[in-house]
Amino acid sequence: MRCLLLSVLLLPLLRGQTVPDYDPLALPATAPPPSFTDRVVDAARDRTVPVRVFLPAGDAAAPVLLFSHGLGGTRDTCNYLGVHWARRGYAVVFLQHPGSDDSVWRGLPLRERMPAMQAAASPANLVLRAEDVTAVLDALRRWHDDAAHRCHGRLDLDHVGMAGHSFGAMTTQVAAGQRATLGAQRLHEPRIDAALPMSPSVPLVGDATRAFAAVAVPMLLMTGTHDGARIGGQTPASRRGVFPALPLTIDRYELVLEGAEHSAFTERALPGDQGRRNPDHHRAILALSTAFWDTHLRGDAAARAWLHGDGARTVLAAGDRWQVAAAAPAAAQPPSADTSR
Repeated sequence: MRCLLLSVLLLPLLRGQTVPDYDPLALPATAPPPSFTDRVVDAARDRTVPVRVFLPAGDAAAPVLLFSHGLGGTRDTCNYLGVHWARRGYAVVFLQHPGSDDSVWRGLPLRERMPAMQAAASPANLVLRAEDVTAVLDALRRWHDDAAHRCHGRLDLDHVGMAGHSFGAMTTQVAAGQRATLGAQRLHEPRIDAALPMSPSVPLVGDATRAFAAVAVPMLLMTGTHDGARIGGQTPASRRGVFPALPLTIDRYELVLEGAEHSAFTERALPGDQGRRNPDHHRAILALSTAFWDTHLRGDAAARAWLHGDGARTVLAAGDRWQVAAAAPAAAQPPSADTSR
């Protein structure tokens, strides 16, 4: 069965067609554009959201990517993604969520840090994070229209993607349409056009398929074979439960990096890491994420052919697992290709 499904993806090659010349890791020769910091003031909530912005070179409006950090992180978490994505022509905005950022643990004795982090991983903070996404998108519209702001004319807010890691992945999921908890309010942000949760989470209460039933945008999931966490109750196995729960009516993808721990998506090790970090993991993350954005925010046919065909396998290592399932009408059962190496 696997050979049959793989043949479907490789049909252009079997027919002698050429694969489009597409490389998601290619970068311009110019130096990376500098980033800058700013703040989004949400007066209605009496809340200020710090952000770091990476703008691509040039003067044109660029598709926008939001990034939500994990529990205890900051707007400077995972900035390697911002550098690459901006050099590929995206405007990238890293959010910092008060109440679940580094203020939770910074300055506390070591014995008090874990209890403080556990308390911050709360439904109330998830709601605040989702509301931060809406507040930042509203601010970006104002900045785009403000002749005095450095983002003036630079933001294509008709094409918006969102990514996040860990608690930021959960934030991304609910912004993309996941029901946060059984019977709870939806925190959907309809301006999100594509979502990329890193270390995704299944709901701890209720049915996962029902929770994700209203998701209507493409989703790329990234995790690792050792992607557990000391907070939140998720395991490497439970993170794999998101992919089969997604609706059949959206394009959906899953990357499982062999040997990757929870910190693999960040720029440094985390407490509790057991093994050495693999530098090839970031290469795969950058390549697949870029092809995903190019496919679903730019409508790039070459990127889609690379992502859905044999190209994605060129950035994977032995043991990495890659699944692709193309969108189909609600009544259809689309093939899913598992191209594990």
